[in-house]
Amino acid sequence: MDRKVRAVQYNSGAQLDPSQMGGGGGGRGGAIAVGGGASILVIILAMLFGFDPGALLGGAQAPAGGATTSSEYANCRTGADIQANPECRYVAYTNSIQSYWQQALPGYEMTKTVTFDGVISTGCGQATADVGPFYCPADHLVYLDKSFFATQMPQLGAQGGDAAEAYVIAHEYGHHIQNLTGQMAKVQSGGQQAGANSPQVRLELQADCYAGVWLRFAAGDPNGIISEVTQDDLDRSVQAAEVVGDDHIQRMSAGRVDPSQWTHGSSEMRRTWLAKGFNTGDPNQCNTFAAGALA
Repeated sequence: MDRKVRAVQYNSGAQLDPSQMGGGGGGRGGAIAVGGGASILVIILAMLFGFDPGALLGGAQAPAGGATTSSEYANCRTGADIQANPECRYVAYTNSIQSYWQQALPGYEMTKTVTFDGVISTGCGQATADVGPFYCPADHLVYLDKSFFATQMPQLGAQGGDAAEAYVIAHEYGHHIQNLTGQMAKVQSGGQQAGANSPQVRLELQADCYAGVWLRFAAGDPNGIISEVTQDDLDRSVQAAEVVGDDHIQRMSAGRVDPSQWTHGSSEMRRTWLAKGFNTGDPNQCNTFAAGALA
């Protein structure tokens, strides 16, 4: 990655907290892991063959040997460290996102971003690199295979860049918020539902909106870890949201669009709710469940 071209602007003097990066997950749990800006290959296969993508996250427990430990980020102490070690940007994203939610949500429960390579065992079951970034409600952790941004996102036509990565991770933290508020459990209690207006799609769009709210916070906080969010950064974030739209993925995988099988929303829907979050900067405006039209 060309850091000069694709990196957002970081505050070199800002303090980073590497303790927010986690190690391995736990054993198999009953909850279904939730993707968002992610799960690309799984979603494509599910659309082609008609299976439940959640099933791929409910397999037998496996060793978490590919998990990164927080000690691997121990030298990520300030924003300046990102220049020397680009992987410190994961610490910056996580710190900034959680800093916002600590202020915005009373009683916010801190969690961790767990990076891994290859395969990992989580509270939601075994996951592989093909699943992409996801949130596991059983152990309250965000999981990220570090190869996702370099491999799967470009396959979908995304330009990438730090802002696009940050959007994806902020989306997964949006699922953490939904887990804490009970919204996720309410949706999942109704079973796996698909369709353009389904609760599952509304859950994903709300997480997009929450990601947009955080981007607005980051853009307006010159003393934060992320010192500036440019128009190019926003454009890359929007494009990342668009390429993980169900209609875009369906066209690429099957050459046709079937809204009855949507689980994450169309490109237009995802762009709309990301923009709504950014434009309002208010998580209370992210109630997709009370909305009529979603785009």
